[in-house]
Amino acid sequence: MIKFFAILFSILFVPVFEGLAQQTIVIDGFTIPGVTIVDGEQIPNWVIPGIVVFPKRDFKTKKDYRQYQRMIRNLKVVYPYARIAKIKLTDMNWQLMQLKTKCEKEQFVNQIEKEIRTDFEKKLIGLTVSQGKMLIKLIDRETGKTSYELLKELKGNFSAGLWQAVARIFGSNLKSEFDEEGEDKILDELIVLYEYKQL
Repeated sequence: MIKFFAILFSILFVPVFEGLAQQTIVIDGFTIPGVTIVDGEQIPNWVIPGIVVFPKRDFKTKKDYRQYQRMIRNLKVVYPYARIAKIKLTDMNWQLMQLKTKCEKEQFVNQIEKEIRTDFEKKLIGLTVSQGKMLIKLIDRETGKTSYELLKELKGNFSAGLWQAVARIFGSNLKSEFDEEGEDKILDELIVLYEYKQL
C-alpha cells in the first residue's frame, strides 16, 4: 500500500519539480517515467515491454522434456558469447578496413586473437560438448558465417582446416549452419524468448 501511494505521489507531483520533466526516478524499485507535454498537458511516458508468445510445447516423454530444459540451460550459457562474437567481428571488420597493408592487418588480427584468448579461453574451455556445438551454430546465426568461414578469412585455409580436424575429433563441425526452419526451430524460439527476458 505504501508503494502504491509513493507511485501515486510521484506521478502527481513529478511535473511540479522543475528539471524532472526529462528524467526518470526510482522509488522502492519502481521507475517513475519522464513526462511528455501534449497539448499543454504533462503526461507520463510509460514504456511497456513487449512479450512473445509461442504455441504450448507438448513433450512425448520425460526424456524429451529434459532435453528441452538442457537446451535452455545451454542457451543461457553460450548465447552471450555468440552476441560478443558478433559485436567483436563487426568492430574488427571496421578496423581492418582502416588498415592499409597486409602486415598491419595480420598484426591486428593476431592482437585481437590474443585479447580474445586472454578474455575468454578459460571460460570457453569449460563448455560441455553440447554447449560447444550450440555455440558454433549460434555464431553462424549471429554473424551470418560459419566458424570455419570466419577462421578461413582471418587465419587462412591451413588454420581453418586444422581447427576443423580438431573439432571433428571431438564430434563437432565448424561448418555447422543454423537452420531456423529445420532442426534449430525450437532453439530459434528459445533465443527469441531469451531476448525478451521470458526464459
